[in-house]
Parts: sequence; C-alpha cells; structure tokens
Amino acid sequence: MSPVSDSALRRALARARDGKAIDVAEATVLLHARGEQLDALLDHASRVRDAGLAAAGREGVITYSRKVFIPLTRLCRDRCGYCTFATAPHRLESPFLSPDEVLEIARQGAAMGCKEALFTLGDRPEDRWRQAREWLDAHGYDDTLSYVRAMAIRVLEETGLLPHLNPGVLSWRDLQRLKPVAPSMGMMLETTSRRLFEEKGQPHHGSPDKDPAVRLRVLEDAGRSGVPFTTGILIGIGETVEDRAESIFAIRRVAREYGGIQEVIVQNFRAKPDTAMRGLPDADLQELAATIAVARLVLGPRVRLQAPPNLVDAEYALMIRAGIDDWGGVSPLTPDHVNPERPWPQIDDLAARTAEEGFQLRERLTIYPEYVLAGEPWLDPRLLGHVAALADPATGLARQDAVLRGLPWQEPDGGFAASGRVDLHVEVDTTGRTSDRRDDFDQVYGDWTALRDRLAPDPATPAGGGGATPGEVRAALRRAEADPAGLTDAEAVALLGAEGEALDELAAIADGLRREAAGDDVTYVVNRNINFTNVCYTGCRFCAFAQRRTDADAYTLSLDQVADRAQEAWEAGATEVCMQGGIHPDLPGTAYFDIARAVKARTPGMHVHAFSPMEVINGASRTNMSVRAWLEAAKEAGVDSLPGTAAEILDDDVRWVLTKGKLPAAEWVDVITTAHDVGIPTTSTMMYGHVDNHLHWVRHIKLIRRLQERTGGFSEFVLLPFVHTSAPIYLAGLARPGPTAQENRAVHALARILLHGAIRNIQCSWVKLRDDLCRQVLQGGVNDLGGTLMEETISRMAGSENGSYKTISELREMVEATGRPARQRTTEYATPAAERLRASQASDGVCQSVRRALPIA
Repeated sequence: MSPVSDSALRRALARARDGKAIDVAEATVLLHARGEQLDALLDHASRVRDAGLAAAGREGVITYSRKVFIPLTRLCRDRCGYCTFATAPHRLESPFLSPDEVLEIARQGAAMGCKEALFTLGDRPEDRWRQAREWLDAHGYDDTLSYVRAMAIRVLEETGLLPHLNPGVLSWRDLQRLKPVAPSMGMMLETTSRRLFEEKGQPHHGSPDKDPAVRLRVLEDAGRSGVPFTTGILIGIGETVEDRAESIFAIRRVAREYGGIQEVIVQNFRAKPDTAMRGLPDADLQELAATIAVARLVLGPRVRLQAPPNLVDAEYALMIRAGIDDWGGVSPLTPDHVNPERPWPQIDDLAARTAEEGFQLRERLTIYPEYVLAGEPWLDPRLLGHVAALADPATGLARQDAVLRGLPWQEPDGGFAASGRVDLHVEVDTTGRTSDRRDDFDQVYGDWTALRDRLAPDPATPAGGGGATPGEVRAALRRAEADPAGLTDAEAVALLGAEGEALDELAAIADGLRREAAGDDVTYVVNRNINFTNVCYTGCRFCAFAQRRTDADAYTLSLDQVADRAQEAWEAGATEVCMQGGIHPDLPGTAYFDIARAVKARTPGMHVHAFSPMEVINGASRTNMSVRAWLEAAKEAGVDSLPGTAAEILDDDVRWVLTKGKLPAAEWVDVITTAHDVGIPTTSTMMYGHVDNHLHWVRHIKLIRRLQERTGGFSEFVLLPFVHTSAPIYLAGLARPGPTAQENRAVHALARILLHGAIRNIQCSWVKLRDDLCRQVLQGGVNDLGGTLMEETISRMAGSENGSYKTISELREMVEATGRPARQRTTEYATPAAERLRASQASDGVCQSVRRALPIA
C-alpha cells in the first residue's frame, strides 16, 4: 500500500466528518487511515450507519440470518487461485448432492430454527466436467440451474426454509427462471480489477466467470429483474487500494440506479492450504475495518453492510465501529464450506458481543426487511406465502415465533378474474386517465439521478447525426439510388439529416423503391387490439400504460371478456386480433396459451397475432420451458404470429435507459429468430426519438435486415415514433419530446431504402403520427397503414391525440389525397374472404361498442 500525505488524509476525513460526498480519489486516500485517523474514520462511518438504521426504524439493531449451507455441487468451471470450495470429480462421491441429501440438510436446519437455505455451488460445472454433464443427463436436468430451481422448490415445499441462491454468474434469462423460487440471490463482485483477471498468474486468470464486466452485468440484470441481491468485495487477493475504491463505487452505481442491492459484504482474504495463494498473508483486520468504513461512507446509510463474523478473529467491536449493520448468515448446523477452517460463532455469543457495543442482535430473513415490506416487484407472488409465514408484518424481520413448515409452491390464485377499470379502452378517449403518473413514480423506475449518468450531456437536443454537409447528403442520395441496401452507416446518418429539397428527393427515391417492391396499393387490416391487462412491474421508463394492481387505472380482463372482444371484432369483419399485456405477476404460466385458446374457441377463423418477445420470455420462465418449447406450445394453442414489439432500439446502451427490466437486445433477437425457426412469422418494429440518436436508428434497421436475410420471417417493418406526453422518462426530464416531422419523413424513407430487397412492407403508425404526416410518409416509401385497431390504449395512455380507432372510411380518406388505391388485407397481406369484406364494410371496420357517441345536435 503506497503512502499518502497526512494533509490529504486530513482533508478527506474533514469531508467525511461534514457529510460531504467523497470521490474515488478521496476514498482511496481514506483507505490508508490507521491509528487515530482510523478511529476518526470509524466514528464518521458509524454515524452514517446509525442514521440509516434510525431511518429504517431499526435503531440500535444489527441483524443476522440463521441459515443452513447447502453445497449443491463443488464442481466449477473456474480456476480461482484462492478457492478450496471447488474441487475435481475424483474427490467427490457424486458430482451433485442428491435430492435426499439436500432435503436432509434442510430438514435438520428447520428443526434447529434456521430460516435460510443458502445454495452455494460452482459456476456451470457441466461446461468443464464430463461427470457433471452425465449426472444432469441421467437425472433429467437440462443444466445445473434447472437442478437448482427444482431443489429450491423442494426445500420450499417440504421444509419452509427460504432459498438464497449463489449459483455464480447468471444471465438476464436465468434470473427470470430463478426469481420465482428464491426470495433473494447473490454473487460477490469481488473486484473490478481487470489485471487480476487478464494477467497470467493472477487469481482470476483462466476463470471466465470472474471477468469484472460480466459480474457487474449480473448485478445490473438482477436490479432490472427486481431480484433482491447480495454482493460484495474481497480484499487482499492482489488488488490495489485504488481497485478497492473503484469496486465500491461500481457497486454504488448499480445500487443507486436499480435499488436491488440488498446487502454488501466486505470480506477479507484468508490464505488456505492446498491453494495457489496459500503463501500470501491474510488481509489485515485494520485494513478490513478501513475498507468497511469507506464502503459505508460511499454507499450511504440505506445500504446494508456486512462482515462475515467467522473471519474477523473476534474483532467484533472493530467491525461494528466501522459501520456494519449485519453479520450475514450464521449456521448452527453446517460449516462455512467456502472457509471450512473458520467455524461460525455461536449465535448466543454473537448476540452478547454485539450487545457489548450497545446493539441488539435481531434475526432477519434471507430477503432483507425493506424488500419484505415493499413486496412487489421484489417478491414473486409464488413466494409471498412462504415469506409471510416467517416475517413480522410490522418490521419485515424474522418472526421469533415462526413455525417452519413446508408450503405448496404454485401459481398464484385468481388468474383471469376481471378486475379494475376494464372499460379503459373506451374511457381513455372520454374521461381519460386518472393522473399523468403512478404514485410510485420516484421508485419503480430506478433512480432518475443515477440514470442521467448514462445519458449524453443534453439528451433533449435533437438526435442529430453529426451535421452532414450538403455535399455529403447529395453523395448519400446518389448512393441510395444506385445501391439502396449498400449505404454505409455514415451515409445513412447523413440522409436522416436531409432537409428541404434533399428530403423531398430522399422521399422520392424511397417511393420509387416502394412502387417496385409493393406496388401502389396502400394496405390496411381490419383488426382489434386486446390489451388483456395493464398491471406490470417491469419498469419501462417510456411506458405510461403499466400500472400497479392497486392503481386507479389498473385492470385485468377475464378470459370471457377477451373472447367477447374477439367475437365483437369478428362480427365487425376483423381478420386479426393483436393481443399484448403487462407482465402481471399473478397471471399463471399458462396464461398466454389460455388466452389464445379462448379466442380460437370463440372465433376459429381469427388470426391470433399475439405476445411480444418480452411476454414470450415471461411465459417460458414461469413454465420453466425453453423458448423454443414455449413457442411450439403457443403455436399449438392457436398463436399464428408474434408482434415484434419490445424492440424499442436494439442497442443495450439505449435500452437500459429506456427500460429498467425489459429483455436485453440479444434476448429479443433470440426469441424472434426462434419463432421464425419454428414457423411463426413476426413483425419488426423500432420506437425512436427519445434518448437515442440517428446512428442507433441506422444500426437497428440494419440489424433487422440481417435477421431477415437469415430467417425470412418478418412480414413488415413498423416505425413507432416516441409519444412523450405522459411517458415517465419525459416527465423526469430525460427524454426529448419525440422525433420532429422532418425526422419522421426521413426515417420512414430510409427504412424503405435500407430494407429494399429484404422486407417488402413498411408500415407507419397512424396512432402516433398525425394524418397529414401519414400522408407525407405514404409518399416517401410507406405502403401500409396498419389496422383499424378498434381499441388502442397503450399510445393513448402515453398522450397520443389521434384516437383509439380509425374506420375504413377514415383510412381511405387519408389515402385518397395520395392518389393511390386503398386495399384491405389480412395479416399475411392477402385479400380477405368475400364474407369478411362484406362484414367489415357493413361495420366500417370498427365494432359498435367502442365507437364514440356523437353529440346530439
């Protein structure tokens, strides 16, 4: 540890004393504090901790969790230089604990009053060890996480213990699979040092799961998924003091942005025999105390901070002074399998040592009290009963009189009972929404201030492409004429900035390509949107549709109501229903299949265009099916095609600003390409004009083209301008008020050009564009107007003023000014049967129940 000046330490301590924010450099300085300066640092940290406990209603309380340690497998694909937990197959009787062994540990723990089952295991051992793969195959599990999931359910049902899962690096989709079976999960960040990962001979070299960027992504994905997550740092493994400070700040960023870090562990390295690092000295406990204190100052009063009590050599008072408020999991039954040479303290002794420092030791659950009391979206409904059986409803801590008993793990009751404002699809055009934002606006979307750090300095400025010169625009126009799909990114961005005569020329080029690809017909479909629920906790920051179940505008339709609306649409001549909804935590895993079957049973001839890729992932996760298997089941249930919504902008840097918990771009691509592979066509979409820029648009459209060249499964490309009025991200001041008229004309034309020869149909959204803009883009590459819709609640909730439906007459009137013929189509762009055409003409394409009443003269 390199020395720092005494004056630098005094300045940093003064800032800490005065409650001022410290930066990475100051945190690094404070990590050097020793002697009297360390005493001062500990005092400042204690004061911050005490303020946090008082604010949480737990003044003078330090918590712990009574747990059992379930080492599901000690095999691992990584090779960390300090680990004695991971081993080789020949040293084990079996690659995995059997279900009986798991349950025996859990039952013994329950008998001793434990409430947490800590599942610890190596990262994806089947990727390295043949024996692990063979064991999983022989026992019917696709992978290690499938076995983890199954054992977590068995523990819940047969013992009542609450699983806390530590399976290592998890993908966003893995978190969706595991959240319903565990109230909390965890993974140590350890360090952000790339040197320890990249350099040969360092402790993390050769361990793919120790890449700091990968581990930080897990922390972020857990927050996006609403998973209460435990993480921490490991000190003394070769990192620098600067590395430690940077690691703490990295955790703080995730904690602030998503609110999902329930606990941060500061753990000291202890050398172990039979490891590559057996000769290194243990991390000094003064060093540990300084690190805890700096972590407390940086992370603030709301983050819970832990030091493992079996690793501190009875220096309990020092760690309490440093600012901890939790001792972590302590087991009266099982050893610490990661540090087996360090036995747990007796709980009574830990309570006595804690009391000596003026604090009361209280038992908590594996999910921290704040998340117990918050409930949704942090706690899956399938776990509510299990947690409620053990939690004090007033404090969220463990009930001292709780009786451990297994409870069924099952889908929530209720499902499709109609509830809430089920006439919102009509009332949104009359009485409107109750308020412009949800009551939990300041919490549900994450921390708005932290989110600003992800954005450019001024996100409200137009999404320009760098200011192409007139000459560059002219050159790009010539290239578009000669080789439409061959435009470079720079040329395409230049075209998005075209104005005046150049914009007219761009539109003319696109319209010529439209004529060549799709002819002169302007097509539309008679269809009905059915949004079966708007209850959703995903936290999309652009969405004004989603509501909590208790909000005044929340609703859920029954299956009969969904089928009734489909039948009304059929009687009005519709050939398609488009069905999407919020990610409602109470809907059973089979909900989507039930919805499709209900519509097909009532209207066998109706094309079911339903369920976005986000809903597909949700359905697959809840049913524990692969995406392919889920899509095959959906097809069998009656789904004919998928809407390619939930795409927004297929760039995660943009997506993680736009949404808190929606699927990453790679998952969207996987769902879409898998759907095409199993024979389910989809649309493709782009929502633009918010926190993105022109280069994002170009790359998105080019990605859509590449996917189409690979699968051929897209029927159309739909451009969706951002509707800003009630969008949370706009109300928070982070997004601009949608694209300009010039940008709308340019991007519709560019989509036609870039997708020429790949996607035949380019659709504009009359819901989001004014009629005059629709006419303009129809003369600039667009050949399709979408549908009559009959009900359109999502955009109307966001503030669109273009209505919830358009009659056939209104669509034809819009087209008439272009001098082109309007033609009714099916979802597949064929001509509807004569009977459908007669029915739609009789209703003018809209069922009577949704029509606005005309004023009496």
